[in-house]
Amino acid sequence: MSKKDASLTPEEFNHIKVTEPAQYAAGTAALKNSFAHILREMGPARGVKILNSLNQKNGIDCPGCAWPDPDAKRSFMAEYCENGVKAIAEEATVKTIDEDFFKAHSIEELGAKDDFYLGKTGRLTQPMIIRKGETHYAKISWDEALNLVSNELKALPSPDESIFYTSGRTSNEAAFAYQLMVRKLGTNNLPDCSNMCHESSGSGLSNTVGIGKGSVTLEDLHCADIILVIGQNPGTNHPRMLSALKKNKENGGTIISVNPLPEAGLINFKDPQELSGLVGGGSKLADLHIPVTINGDLAFLKAVMHLMFKAEEEVGGVLDYKFINDKTSGFQEFKEDLLKQDFNLLVHQSGVELALVEKTAELIIENPNMIICWAMGLTQHKNGVGNIQEVVNLLLMRGSIGKQGAGTCPVRGHSNVQGDRTMGIWEKPPTSFSDKLDEVFEFKSPREHGYDVVSAIESMNKKVNQVFFAMGGNFLSAAPDTEYTAKALRNCKLTVHVSTKLNRSHLVHGEIGLILPCLGRTEIDLQHQGSQFVSVENSMGVVHSSQGRLTPVSKDLKSEVAIVCELAERLFPEEKHWTKMRNDYDVIREFIEAVIPGFDNYNERVRIPEGFYLPNNVRSGDFSVTHTGKANFTVNELPEHHLKKEEYLMMTIRTHDQYNTTIYGMDDRYRGIYGERRVVLMNQEDMNERGFKNLEVVDLKSHFNTETREANLFKVVSYPIPRKCIATYFPETNVLVPIGLKADKSHTPASKSIVVTMERSKKVQ
Repeated sequence: MSKKDASLTPEEFNHIKVTEPAQYAAGTAALKNSFAHILREMGPARGVKILNSLNQKNGIDCPGCAWPDPDAKRSFMAEYCENGVKAIAEEATVKTIDEDFFKAHSIEELGAKDDFYLGKTGRLTQPMIIRKGETHYAKISWDEALNLVSNELKALPSPDESIFYTSGRTSNEAAFAYQLMVRKLGTNNLPDCSNMCHESSGSGLSNTVGIGKGSVTLEDLHCADIILVIGQNPGTNHPRMLSALKKNKENGGTIISVNPLPEAGLINFKDPQELSGLVGGGSKLADLHIPVTINGDLAFLKAVMHLMFKAEEEVGGVLDYKFINDKTSGFQEFKEDLLKQDFNLLVHQSGVELALVEKTAELIIENPNMIICWAMGLTQHKNGVGNIQEVVNLLLMRGSIGKQGAGTCPVRGHSNVQGDRTMGIWEKPPTSFSDKLDEVFEFKSPREHGYDVVSAIESMNKKVNQVFFAMGGNFLSAAPDTEYTAKALRNCKLTVHVSTKLNRSHLVHGEIGLILPCLGRTEIDLQHQGSQFVSVENSMGVVHSSQGRLTPVSKDLKSEVAIVCELAERLFPEEKHWTKMRNDYDVIREFIEAVIPGFDNYNERVRIPEGFYLPNNVRSGDFSVTHTGKANFTVNELPEHHLKKEEYLMMTIRTHDQYNTTIYGMDDRYRGIYGERRVVLMNQEDMNERGFKNLEVVDLKSHFNTETREANLFKVVSYPIPRKCIATYFPETNVLVPIGLKADKSHTPASKSIVVTMERSKKVQ
């Protein structure tokens, strides 16, 4: 629904249907929905061809999340999930759009459509351009487009006036070539989607254990004594994780869910690969659900650890003092700070009943080998880095890190967001990386740190930057403060988007806007030296290959690697390695091996069907790379949210018919909400207090410093969420996320803790 709608009757406000939330995930409904998407987008023959190779060894890596595949045997029938099928169907659709589509639809007309409509128009098939004052995109040749980009970049007074964004779906090969081109140009302005999601994880983990990645393997999850799943909804966002949790339960493990909302995937899992998952009762997963208040996680963890110290004093054997003394630093300061906290206040701030806090501490004490998994529910707060460091504190107390069945597990979203960072997509590259890049390619790379996502938006808003180049993604819909970000993009002289499908970012462009259509991961990538494959890195540090199987939907598509290398050939015509890299991706992998540690014999090892693990100091119990030479306990301050009487703390979430900014449908099946995305999930007691009726239409305002932002026409839905907390879907409420509200150190937008007010909408008759 467009914000331009001035007056709507309830009947005109879409056709919402609300039922009781689901009590299980997957099962026959997942199968039904999966195949409905396949049939609708690509047909049975094309669909079967893709699904048979999806996440198989030497097959196609799912373009959805970064959940790892089993090292050994994989399911011959379905090594994928419902949302993975949706992602594949979205990319491999047979629907296409070309110059005739853009002739028929103006920018204004497309801008009034919702994201669901835009995504369903079909695959982009031709390079398109729009210039200042024009109302429609028009076709442009590849040579004209790449020459235009090259000329604009060469004409910049400083390379720092350009920004190069990266989506997490970009392959290792494309990412390495991309960052090399950008640094050869002379800037570190390489913001990426990680800045908006797991940057807090990277910052917190690097500071405490020396590597910004998780430490566990898939097999560790199978054998852990206890798993805490905090601030994460795996049933929707990482459904294949449910199989790992199910195996943990079968092996006698204990699972605790810590989240403001009860989520179907952690209540019960009906495995569609097993008969019992189709006709039986499924598998109960979480032994305990902790309905923590929004951003009450840190207080909850401190309260649990407070009880663990108490138990250590009373009975002993709770803390692993040998590990603490041999492997850690800062324990005494951490202990003193924790024990001076008011325990009752910690419990109150967590929003959790005392009995549940006590039960959690009891289960952790009883189960020595612990894994903690988390996602955006921990990272997207002002204190996001502190949240992650507190997770590490709990693991260090128990010595539950650097050994089998124990450790850190940040669950990444995009399928190669971790690999992109490994390849050098980072605005703050380590000196060792820059030095090696200089040595191998014989140039002096820039050393000054570049822009992350937030600072890039702020800089474009000040008209400091003239060129914005996006390698994949939907920057506008993913970024905070939508109207502010839109203004920033419009301030540019040139905006360029390398994309497979139309999205909202294409409709908010600079003086010149370019769309460069690229191959999808499912498509055959044929270059001069033959059919190419790419590689990716999953959440657990495994690098493996991915090779497309389908004939490209258009002969006019180029691979991401080809687009980067052909642009670089124009920027640096004297350098011959760009053509060699474009013709044969083995050449890129040879360069990666020469620059980045852990990629020895890359071309040989990436051809091993299951791939290979990158080095991980934490996994081997080595913390010598930290600033103290040991794993570090930290002291983390509690967040403060002083809400006025009619203020609420809002978090943004996804629906089950969504992956990041891609909208697959209008339903949130697991939460029982159908046909509408502009909803507010609200506690029934809060609704009663305000006199709101179920499905009443409200307008939202966010409040940050003296600033106010608005999002209008949302329906209130009664839901089991802690009092004074509400949940809304993104990107619809990204407009409410202030650009200035970001995590300390990591600068991740604080999309999970926005102070808002609600009023009955005056825009509904």
